[in-house]
Formats: sequence, structure tokens, C-alpha cells
Amino acid sequence: MCYAKNTFLLVLSLTFTMVKAQYKIEPLEGYTPQIGVMVCMLEDLKGRITEQVKDLDQSQTDFLFDANANSIGALVMHLVSTEAYYYIETLEGRQWTEDERMRWGSAGELNAETREKLKGYPIQYYLDLWDEVREKTLAGLKTKDDKWFASSLEEGINYHYIWYHVMEHTANHMGQIALVKNRLPK
Repeated sequence: MCYAKNTFLLVLSLTFTMVKAQYKIEPLEGYTPQIGVMVCMLEDLKGRITEQVKDLDQSQTDFLFDANANSIGALVMHLVSTEAYYYIETLEGRQWTEDERMRWGSAGELNAETREKLKGYPIQYYLDLWDEVREKTLAGLKTKDDKWFASSLEEGINYHYIWYHVMEHTANHMGQIALVKNRLPK
């Protein structure tokens, strides 16, 4: 029993060592503790998705494995749209302007119209937009504290939950991106 446990821990340790990842969730400097932990998780997920997709060519970025699937480009743009919506709503305390709605909102819904609009852009286009939105998110979260994070946007929904939703939404679509990438033609 002890041998099996030690073998498992050794394999787990070697796996983590081979991928050279941090594997620590801790508050990032410049943020209050709770917000810093959330930022750490958001940044980890964004980094992992970026690593997965950064070398895709145009056909891979736009690939649809069936008529109802979303491309990797559309999924990344959906993450950009979601984060843009929540940073504007929670950190700037306002609704999207018409220009912002036109720029970010097209990917809010993943549907046939979105699939048609979001093709022909290189993966770096989407990653650059995500960097732009993330920069604003990080700057905005630096101006907030854990008291704000725990306060309610509306009854029953606090800011911590909103940003948790952005994080888990990103993790969900990270799985979809991996699925689409696995289905790319060889």
C-alpha cells in the first residue's frame, strides 16, 4: 500500500516537473488577497489556452468539425467578449457603448451567425484582443479591494462570484478548445 502511494506521488511529481508549471495558487502582488488569488487563476487559464493555440495556422483557427461546432478562433473570441462584458459591467460600472457592443459583443453568443463572422482572422488577432481586455481587467482589479470583491452587484450576486464565473467559463471553454484541437485534420 505504501509502495503504491509512493509510486503514485513519484509519477505525479515527475509529471509536474516535466511540464515545468508552477502549480501554486497564491495571491499575486499588487492585489488584495482574494482578488490576487482570482487573478492568479485567471492568468493561469489564459496562459494555458494561449499555449494550446498560439501556433495554429489559419485553417486550424477556423476549423469546424461539424455544422454545430465552434472554431477555436470563435471560442477564444467568446472568452474575450465575456471578459470585456464583465470588466465593463463590474470594474467600470456601466453598460457597453454601441462601439464596444459592435467590437466585443459579436462573440457573446456562439451560434451560426458568430461562426460565419469569426473566420479569416489569424489566432494572434484573437490573442491580441484578449491581451488588450486582460490588461484592462488587471488594471481595474488593482483598484479594488476584498471588501468590494465580497460586496453585491445585485441581490444574491457578489463581485467574487462574477469573476469566479469568468474563471470557470474560461476553464469550460479551455476543454472545448482542446476537443476541437484534437479533431483537427492530421
